[in-house]
Amino acid sequence: MTRKEVTRPLKQVIPYKQAMLTLPLLLLFGCATADVETSPEQTETPAPETEAEAPAPVPEEPEPVVTTTSLYAIGDILLHDSVYNAAKSGDGYDFTAAFEPIAPILTEADIAIANQESMIGGSGIGLSSYPAFNSPYEVGDALQDAGVDLVTTANNHTLDRGVTAIENSIAHWNEIGMPYTGSFLSEADKAELRTLTENDISFAFLAYTYGTNGVVPKQPYHVNYIDLEAMTPEIEAAEQAADITVVSLHFGNEYETLPNEAQQTLVQQLSDLGVDLIIGHHPHVLQPVAWVNGAEGNRTFVAYSLGNFLSGQQGDDRNTGGIVGIDVVKTVEDDKETIELANPMFYPTFTRRSSVEGPFEVVPLQTGKPELFEATSQHMSQWMPELEIVQ
Repeated sequence: MTRKEVTRPLKQVIPYKQAMLTLPLLLLFGCATADVETSPEQTETPAPETEAEAPAPVPEEPEPVVTTTSLYAIGDILLHDSVYNAAKSGDGYDFTAAFEPIAPILTEADIAIANQESMIGGSGIGLSSYPAFNSPYEVGDALQDAGVDLVTTANNHTLDRGVTAIENSIAHWNEIGMPYTGSFLSEADKAELRTLTENDISFAFLAYTYGTNGVVPKQPYHVNYIDLEAMTPEIEAAEQAADITVVSLHFGNEYETLPNEAQQTLVQQLSDLGVDLIIGHHPHVLQPVAWVNGAEGNRTFVAYSLGNFLSGQQGDDRNTGGIVGIDVVKTVEDDKETIELANPMFYPTFTRRSSVEGPFEVVPLQTGKPELFEATSQHMSQWMPELEIVQ
């Protein structure tokens, strides 16, 4: 999609006409003597030679400058007690084993994002599981070590343990230098648009949730809700600030494998506003990816639900997740800059315990449940046949 078109007229240089010089007339005088002397005036003087004017050089057409940035996203990190108890290590927790099998895939991305559904308020306020989650700080460290560059935190569990959990969580993200969006410490914190730039392509990130399980925030900045009127100016600001706008949406019905009408309507509205990438969460199962055409001729890449990435939920459908990826290609040529989305891919994953009493781990689906690979591939690509399924 074309972001900017600037016309710059080229200077043309036209060679001038070469003037021709006339030769002087020579006067010849004759005499009858045997010896003829030639006076200086009688010597034929050749016309001075004028060098031809060299043609002006033709300006060379500049080569197009093409840069590419890959963005990967993963689904819900929702830590039930079974998951964090299995990660207990001495006085703390170690989630390295959870992400180690798929870290080589995540680190291939120029930018990788994750949906941290349970607040990492830390063990100091007491860890907790369903229905009111609070998770250890250490899962944030493990995500960063695995290659995650930004987390989204707007979801129905954001307010589970109140303001303290939010403040503790954000304090730890800041301590380790992990950008976050979706819940904030203050109005000033919320007003600071989160952007990342790789390979001269800039990305702006926003995140919103349908609700918070009936819990009302003490301050409006504690969580972003899905409200098109409130979202519109934030999206417009993101469109102005970056090449690519990425919106994470916590929406849809739990355990439904296809998006509902409300999801599709909202996605169309955001595409019409110019949003480039939409990453969906909340159903805890996979929903397909799709292209959506916006009102201005733009095209939006949508992953309606990436399911669970790491959780303690039971059942193959709830343990099947994945990594979705897309390349953003920026071309600058002469007076025009274009941004295109290319090479969509999906890497299916499966969550399991490494042994009966061992830690939970996220592994390639072909490793964890190879019998599900074909059906999962067909499900995710049913609206996008060109989606590359990687394993």
